[in-house]
Amino acid sequence: MTRLVLLGPPGAGKGTQAKLLSSRLGVPAISTGDIFRANVAEETELGKTVKEYLDAGKYVPDSVTNAMVRDRLQQPDAAEGFILDGYPRTTDQVRELDDMLREIGAKLEHVLEITADTDELVRRLSKRAVDQGRSDDTEDVIRTRQQVYLDQTAPLVEVYSERGLLRSVDGLGEISSVTERLVKALDLPDA
Repeated sequence: MTRLVLLGPPGAGKGTQAKLLSSRLGVPAISTGDIFRANVAEETELGKTVKEYLDAGKYVPDSVTNAMVRDRLQQPDAAEGFILDGYPRTTDQVRELDDMLREIGAKLEHVLEITADTDELVRRLSKRAVDQGRSDDTEDVIRTRQQVYLDQTAPLVEVYSERGLLRSVDGLGEISSVTERLVKALDLPDA
């Protein structure tokens, strides 16, 4: 059973690695960003609200995000574990996640921080904007998101480090190399 949080600045490869680890571990990768983007594409009420925040490079309010994650963690496929990508992002969300897990009689087992150089992140996200046509990846928005990460999410590194759950992994290089570093940080058998 694996309950894992992936941390790292936007563009560090969390989404890619979450999907690869999900397949390897047999647990769902739960991406708040993917859920948000699906709602934006479908032009739901949530999607319209979320789009305003994403286009400005800001985080979606905790009340919306927390409710969405709480619901997702109670679904049957998450009973044996999960990989959270994009949540928690603030210390308030850490407390909320702690409460959610307590309610279902579970605990977080691992927190992996994927690190990467800011210039590389800007390059990656700029390329992704072109490849995927994402309106939330202009250079100004990318830089805003990097600063928001530093201000709001980076403190989670300290919280999870104090709990003895955090391991940092270099996110630069070939995707498969990063995956192997993550697996090694989890002490998982090679597959």
